[in-house]
Amino acid sequence: MVGGRSWGDRIFTVSNVTIMIIVMLLTLYPFWFSIVNSLNTGSDLVRGPIFAWPREFTWASWQTVMADPGMLQAAWISASRTVIVTVVSIMYTAMFTYAFSRSYLKGKMIYAGIGFASMYFSGGLIPSFMLMNWLGLYDTYWVYIIPGLFAGFWNVIIFNANFKAIPDALFESAKMDGANEYTIFFRIVVPLSKPVLAALSVFMAVGVWNDYGATLYFTQSAELQTLQYLILKLIQSTDAVNQMASIAGSTNPAVADLFSRAQGEGAVTAKTLQLAAMVISSIPMIVMYPFAQKFFIKGVLLGSVKG
Repeated sequence: MVGGRSWGDRIFTVSNVTIMIIVMLLTLYPFWFSIVNSLNTGSDLVRGPIFAWPREFTWASWQTVMADPGMLQAAWISASRTVIVTVVSIMYTAMFTYAFSRSYLKGKMIYAGIGFASMYFSGGLIPSFMLMNWLGLYDTYWVYIIPGLFAGFWNVIIFNANFKAIPDALFESAKMDGANEYTIFFRIVVPLSKPVLAALSVFMAVGVWNDYGATLYFTQSAELQTLQYLILKLIQSTDAVNQMASIAGSTNPAVADLFSRAQGEGAVTAKTLQLAAMVISSIPMIVMYPFAQKFFIKGVLLGSVKG
């Protein structure tokens, strides 16, 4: 259709926008649901969940979570672990990939074979536990850091595609001026790879922040618990109390009332604490994303297309 858009194009545009809005609402609404229910009094939630706005607004659950020393310690462990592992592992993996992307690297096929094998095979949980114990990392802060210093061969593949897209003339010119490999990497490769570094850093930070497996399998001290593991325990304990209360309620109402009181009453209950903790733990990742968004799409595209 000359001079305008055809009906087919208009229908496609409307359908596309409608589907994207629906997907966006389905993605954002669970988070909104958790926020409004965590900002409501626990006793009022007994009447039923809230879907749009708090019926009885209160900050009590949030204040209780923020004032808990155990929660603050877990948040510090998670935050410090996320920053250290993200920065060090991304830079270490980028350095490895720069060497791997050079055609004159000796033994390149051996490294590639080991890398691809690590993508599909692993020792499993028990050998990993034995290894951490043998290395002296079990129940120490370093169990969060050392095993995560390499970001995985998936990221090597993305970095490799980006590094190979950089013209070889830049490297040759730098070497003619007397630059060594470290100078080339930090003065040329890193500045030209900021979008990819930012995009993969977001992926890495989110994965490390949300991880609770290392705490579950490789630690036992309360001081080393991460925020996500603490929330997992809170959810599991709440579910266990609810199940026991439902069983006891059919035979002994007095016992069921004790279980109900153990979960809290008034403005703060186990349910509101659970929701508040989940929302608060999500805030750092939500705040971080806008700062990396300008690099995000460009970095993923650069890393996914071979130059």
